[in-house]
Amino acid sequence: MKGKGMATDLLASGQPASGGSRPSAPRSFLDVRDLRIHFNTDDGVVKAVDGLSFQLDRGKTLGIVGESGSGKSVTSLGILGLHRHSKARVSGEVWLDGEDLIAASDERVRALRGQRIAMIFQDPLTAMHPYFTVGAQIIEAYRVHNNVSKKVARQRAIDMLGRVGIPQPARRVDDYPHQFSGGMRQRAMIAMALVNNPELLIADEPTTALDVTVQAQILDLIRDLQEEFHSAVIMITHDLGVVAELADDILVMYGGKAVEYGTAETIFRRPEHPYAWGLLGSMPRVDRDVRDRLIPVKGTPPSLINLPSGCAFHPRCPYVGYNGIPCRTEIPTLAEGSDHGVACHIPPAERQRIFSEDIAPAL
Repeated sequence: MKGKGMATDLLASGQPASGGSRPSAPRSFLDVRDLRIHFNTDDGVVKAVDGLSFQLDRGKTLGIVGESGSGKSVTSLGILGLHRHSKARVSGEVWLDGEDLIAASDERVRALRGQRIAMIFQDPLTAMHPYFTVGAQIIEAYRVHNNVSKKVARQRAIDMLGRVGIPQPARRVDDYPHQFSGGMRQRAMIAMALVNNPELLIADEPTTALDVTVQAQILDLIRDLQEEFHSAVIMITHDLGVVAELADDILVMYGGKAVEYGTAETIFRRPEHPYAWGLLGSMPRVDRDVRDRLIPVKGTPPSLINLPSGCAFHPRCPYVGYNGIPCRTEIPTLAEGSDHGVACHIPPAERQRIFSEDIAPAL
């Protein structure tokens, strides 16, 4: 696991990781502050993201983890500006290299998207157009931001396909997405995302539906390309194992909010939120007896339309009401002034004791 990351700087600065007073200038390459993305529906307001803050620098990786419905993918689409002209209500600030994307014009956001910010989508078969060849789509992505001929752009597409490990790229450039295997489609999607050398790469579940060997190859590829281009990377996943070796910082989301935020080493070695304990307990490990049963998080994720009062995790938390704390009535906020943010009412000393005595031995 990697060492100290931007979470340490964010929390140590005294800046709240969710809402509150904010500095006048961004502190890092990507600085997300109090991001809120709400959707009005016939059934009520879906608070998909509700007061999220984090930072990320060039060359670093942030892992955003949580169950389906926790707000991970909505966050990534919000950074890309893909909620514009939808029913979503977006507020807060998303600073990219000193420029607030939330306040920027549509034209400016389109100019940045694909050039300085790119995304690897969860399902490349649906993300890529089935009626156009893979090469044509990469060529278009390149020419939108570069005044070059089709011949130059085609060679660029061939070069990128080769760099991501597509065999015979000069021939496969004219194939359609359905002619690629799952792993090859994902590589082609990475080639299209990186064709303009973006400074921020968002990978949304990049290894979903791939077998374990291909998963490892894709993760190694993202890490190698990050080192080559010195890109900032956001890795979105529900699997803590995916980010164990890649992430510098980890942000754990639940119910549209951050419940724990810290360095990867901190989250894996001494997590303090009961939800993070549950995620770690449900993760298979090669150093445990194969007959040992995984310990799932009890219950199901909450509805983002009708979140529980108080801490959103309290209906599933085995420590709800611990020593009379107001889990059911008061919403906890991430701690300030430390290198580890935890949104939990249990006092830090007690969380650490519970983890060391009850949780760690079972992990």
